[in-house]
Amino acid sequence: MGAVTSAPVPLPRRLVAEFLGSAFLAAIVIGSGIAAQRLSPGNTGLELLENAAATAAGLFAIILMFGAVSGAHFNPVVSFADAALGGLSWRDAAAYLPVQVAGCVTGAVAANLMFALPAVSISTKHRASGAHALSEVIATAGLILVIFALARSGRLASAPAAVGAYIGAAYFFTSSTSFANPAITIGRMFSNTFAGIAPSSAPVFIAAQIGGGIAGVLLIRVLYPALTPAQAAGVIVPHGAGDGAHAGRDHQATSDGR
Repeated sequence: MGAVTSAPVPLPRRLVAEFLGSAFLAAIVIGSGIAAQRLSPGNTGLELLENAAATAAGLFAIILMFGAVSGAHFNPVVSFADAALGGLSWRDAAAYLPVQVAGCVTGAVAANLMFALPAVSISTKHRASGAHALSEVIATAGLILVIFALARSGRLASAPAAVGAYIGAAYFFTSSTSFANPAITIGRMFSNTFAGIAPSSAPVFIAAQIGGGIAGVLLIRVLYPALTPAQAAGVIVPHGAGDGAHAGRDHQATSDGR
């Protein structure tokens, strides 16, 4: 593949993309959970399958929608992992965090309203246990491994499908149903529905996700020591470099020539 020079994307545009993508993500996760509850009442396995399938498909779509602008992180752990690996400036990662959280809260409110529920209903679903915390560590570390392994191997064009597939699978192989994202954890507090999480459980999930992110970065450094900042800068999908520490770098073109 030949290299192309991507025009720098100003930080404000990237923040708008991260906000909108995070809002869509929360709306998809929470909205599909509400729909699943209504379509398959009392059948938890089928409800989870419907929720997981919608999330996997929706995540694939929104990564394609916004990836060319911001990289489609929608997740503070991904952004700070990218900064730790040299692909994003720490300043920009810090700027991504509040808009990702705000986007997820907005998406939760939108999902509630679309199903004629109160705009905000604080979840009472308690999830904090040792098994849930371990699940979140593993789910988050696995997500980081998927994303940055694809970056190192030059297969970022596959990232939308790979990330969606991984999260969809992790709904079932983890007891926590794989939040793997502090922003969506906060957003899901604001919907007392199938996908919600009680505020008292959220700190355990967020701490485990941060731990999983750190573990994922360490594993990437061990497994892929040749990962370069230029490769990391393209996650989750190749996009124009921002105005951070690595602005104006050349990025690999995707397989379809974009």
